[in-house]
Amino acid sequence: MERALDSIQVGRRHRDDLGDLDQLTESIARDGMLQPITITPDGVLVCGLRRLTAMRKLGWKTANVWVRSGITDRLGELLAEQDDNALHKPLTLTEQAALYRELKEVMAEDAARRQEATRFGAADFVGGAAEVFGGASGGATVAPPSEATGKSRAQAAKMVSGRNSYTSFERINELQRLAADESQPASVRERAAAELEGIDAGGSITAAHQRTHAEASLAELDRLAADPAVSADVRARAALDADRLRAADAQVRAAELEQLAAEALARLTHQQKAKKSKKPNGQAAPAPVPVIAAVMSVRAFVLTWEDLAGWWERADPTVIGPELTDAQWDLFTATVAGTVQFMDAAETARHADADDATEDRRRLHAV
Repeated sequence: MERALDSIQVGRRHRDDLGDLDQLTESIARDGMLQPITITPDGVLVCGLRRLTAMRKLGWKTANVWVRSGITDRLGELLAEQDDNALHKPLTLTEQAALYRELKEVMAEDAARRQEATRFGAADFVGGAAEVFGGASGGATVAPPSEATGKSRAQAAKMVSGRNSYTSFERINELQRLAADESQPASVRERAAAELEGIDAGGSITAAHQRTHAEASLAELDRLAADPAVSADVRARAALDADRLRAADAQVRAAELEQLAAEALARLTHQQKAKKSKKPNGQAAPAPVPVIAAVMSVRAFVLTWEDLAGWWERADPTVIGPELTDAQWDLFTATVAGTVQFMDAAETARHADADDATEDRRRLHAV
């Protein structure tokens, strides 16, 4: 249908910069409007702000438009933003992620609204996001989303980036949430904000996500180290682990740092739970099922023992022995016993690998 251009309203938008319109204006003047703009029945623009601006620049008073009903105001605004992303200078990754998050939420609400209308027999109800992406009136700038309910993440990712994969957007969204969450420690918020800037500069999304998780674990270790409500040995271990992790930050990959931080926090959490399981009279309660942390990587193992190297030269047994509580002494002796047991098993495995390698070489020579 034909519509007066001055009657079309432009809703709220994330960007005001439309870029260079000269080429688009020349194309419309030469070939006409090949793809009409899309509006709601009330005349609110859904898709095509650059085309509308170019037509007004040419002095056009009217133009053919597509009219789509059943689109909420907010969904219309977001679809317009997506339209500009496809036809204009691309959004940054963090801007795309913000648009993805809003699209995902609004599409889920829109799908629920359409489902409710269908349930009550609104046979004349048509539209929603799918109407914008095709149908009897013509083509679309992106493919229509598939089944709406329960698939809003994949649909929103498809609309923003052209791909169904939403994992990267979800990771960026988590960083954005942490950066804006005032209940988070300042170090976590600052790390998340810095990583978001790094992503827009071309940095790895996965590594940024891992480093931020590590920072969150470090913040929890710092909290434990300063918490007078926890035992002195837990505070001391938390401070030691935090210092060790900060020293390792520049030496290890993001994935290893995240794992090291998670392992340190899991150890202390398990230690706290074990202490709380003691009865007031000192009698131990039945042992709970142990919480098993992630398997320690070789790098984590090496860092742990590098930190402990020569520890006996830095401690005075005549001071440490009398000062330890019974529980602390039991923990020390259990750790030593477990270490010796682990060493024997590791040595056996080490020799077995060497024997296997020797046998393989012998067989090769025989061939």
